[in-house]
Amino acid sequence: MTSEISKGDAALDNKDYVLAIAHFSKALLSTQAPTWLLKRATAYHRLGQFEHALADANSAVLVALGRGKRELIADAYFRRGIVLHGMKQYGNSRMCFHWTRQYNEKLNGLSMWIAKVTADYDAAGGDEAECNAVTIKEVPDKIEPLPSSSTLVLNGEEISSPMTISAGKKVMDSTTTSTSNVRHEWYQSQNAVTVEILAKNIPIGTTDIKIMKTSLEVSFPIGTSQQTYSLHINPLFAEIDSTKSTFRVATHKIEVILQKSKYGLKWSALEATKSQNVSVSSEATMIPPLDVMCDKSSSKPPVYPTSSKSGPKNWDTLVQDENDDDNDGPDAFFKTLYKNADPDTKRAMMKSFQESNGTSLSTQWSDVSSRTFETVPPQGVEAKKWGD
Repeated sequence: MTSEISKGDAALDNKDYVLAIAHFSKALLSTQAPTWLLKRATAYHRLGQFEHALADANSAVLVALGRGKRELIADAYFRRGIVLHGMKQYGNSRMCFHWTRQYNEKLNGLSMWIAKVTADYDAAGGDEAECNAVTIKEVPDKIEPLPSSSTLVLNGEEISSPMTISAGKKVMDSTTTSTSNVRHEWYQSQNAVTVEILAKNIPIGTTDIKIMKTSLEVSFPIGTSQQTYSLHINPLFAEIDSTKSTFRVATHKIEVILQKSKYGLKWSALEATKSQNVSVSSEATMIPPLDVMCDKSSSKPPVYPTSSKSGPKNWDTLVQDENDDDNDGPDAFFKTLYKNADPDTKRAMMKSFQESNGTSLSTQWSDVSSRTFETVPPQGVEAKKWGD
């Protein structure tokens, strides 16, 4: 369908709005994508077909709210406001721009349109003017499909209007789900807590989700049972950043992502207990970063093969087990050197010392790794093999 969208974009750029609508309509038969609905709304608007443009903008609002993406929601309200301005409904247009700003106050062009609709609002007579009345709802009740007379033909193929999206009626089967079949679970990362509500046939468009600094509220009707599922968590275990938190609604799951105000804070529960203050102290448990979650105390030093009957030696253990009285002995310097050395230096010391039977000691692994050390006894001493 991306090819249809590309063709629609090209037609829109060439001001061939009828062709653009045909391509966007064909793409929308497979997927009700908010961005595609907004593209078609733009084409309808430029043709002066405001009712069709408003229907697509309202559909985009519902789908975007269902997906829980703030950018898409802002774009949908923005287009809705522009269309309503073209219909000279300045009060409704201004309200849509207000909702837009709640989701993305930095949206490109928003400030200009707010200034424009404010000027037109005042010029039309202010609060007393009929065209300035606010008659719309934040979530549209029902989106009517296009009339059959608006059916389009593209390359000899008839393109019917997309399915109706309704906020009051779900488009799904009537399988009954009870509150007992709904469950929720949660998990967390260093920067967010994710709450998942699992149910069958969640009616997209009728969910009520409120994310606040210290609380979360989710409710939606369940099937045909006339029951309502509600999840109220107040107060949350810790404060969240509601402006960066998001949600997504699907027919089988509602996913709410709560952005933690305090990075790395580990939540032991979703809801704070009565004895717990919502503003958690700095001594609260923090989730450690990945690089410190490994138990470094269990790491073992490198061990090399040896001909010693007692097996390979752990030099770290030998050094730690030495008594403090030995610190002044002749080997104290070498013990300290080994203890404070890096892994390559330790490997060089062990290899050179073992291969030379204790007659040589080197700390340069670049030199030690490529050669074998011979036994070089002190002057006046003869080296003999074992058993001689």
